[in-house]
Amino acid sequence: MPRMTFPFGPQHPVLPEAIQLKLTVEDERVVEVLPAIGYMHRGIEKAAERNPYINNVFLCERICGICSFIHGMAYCQTIEEIMKVEVPPRAKYLRVMWSELSRLHSHLLWLGLLADSFGFESLFMQCWRAREIVLDMLEMTTGQRVIQSTCVIGGVRRDIDADQAARLREMLKTLKPQIDAVIPVFKHDYTIKSRTVGRGVLPKDQAWTLGAVGPTLRGSGGTWDARSTGYAAYGELEFEPVVETDGDSYARTMVRVRETYQAYELVLKALDRLPEGETRVKVKGSPNGEAVMRVEQPRGELFYYALGNGTVRLERLKVRTPTFANIPALLTMLPGCEIADVPVIVLSIDPCMSCTER
Repeated sequence: MPRMTFPFGPQHPVLPEAIQLKLTVEDERVVEVLPAIGYMHRGIEKAAERNPYINNVFLCERICGICSFIHGMAYCQTIEEIMKVEVPPRAKYLRVMWSELSRLHSHLLWLGLLADSFGFESLFMQCWRAREIVLDMLEMTTGQRVIQSTCVIGGVRRDIDADQAARLREMLKTLKPQIDAVIPVFKHDYTIKSRTVGRGVLPKDQAWTLGAVGPTLRGSGGTWDARSTGYAAYGELEFEPVVETDGDSYARTMVRVRETYQAYELVLKALDRLPEGETRVKVKGSPNGEAVMRVEQPRGELFYYALGNGTVRLERLKVRTPTFANIPALLTMLPGCEIADVPVIVLSIDPCMSCTER
């Protein structure tokens, strides 16, 4: 059968960011995939070596808008590890609260994009309407809807008072029915299940071998979630990873659906158990040494490495993002699928190319 090769991307209605996949097909079936990346490279790691290390918090937050807070937190925790800084308990709980609000924001955004890929425009708008409530909560507590800039080395720069905590609980009560209204469609709708069940299957052994992370790994039965290490205040919140076993696009969707509810509960737990006290400690000196930090983004494990030389500028900063880890797994999911399945399978790993290329 004759073969044909054509590009999928970098501009495509279903792609939120620029990535190109060169698809080789026989008739309507994909037989080979070759990625082309590099459209969004910004030289952030090199820039981080030229800045005073304190300023890099703001730089790292701009690696990704959706995961902005978690990038900033990962960088701060890496420097805190090198400098042996103990963050106040209240700051740890606030970091969890903002991290899980970011996860809610990301998963609702992704569910809307998935609905849009099926042509379900009304469902797309309902998901994003629920997401607006999360953005309002972030704006109320941090002053910003997307780039929060509340993490600092030594804690957090903002606190919440009793009135804000009460308002957050009210807004969460408003959010819950809106989530409940859209989730059954993703679980039970015939069209969605026909486009996701059995499509883009990634067996558990392949997921481990290829280094998949996040919902891509946990949708295939893997149990690793960086939050299980107990960083920030996760070790005090009875956290359990969300796992599905079928390894297809539907399983990855269900992981994110269940994590949406889990993030909702974690925000409430963090509010209920928020300790009194300071929110930051003063940090003096410069980092001298190296450290590795692993945190859990909505897309999976985020890996930071920093090397300090005792000056105000780092010797090296290295970031490994979850999409970078999940691209090899994506390339094994696509061969054998039909051309019409490609957009949904690509979306099922929730690709973030601005994170990947930096």
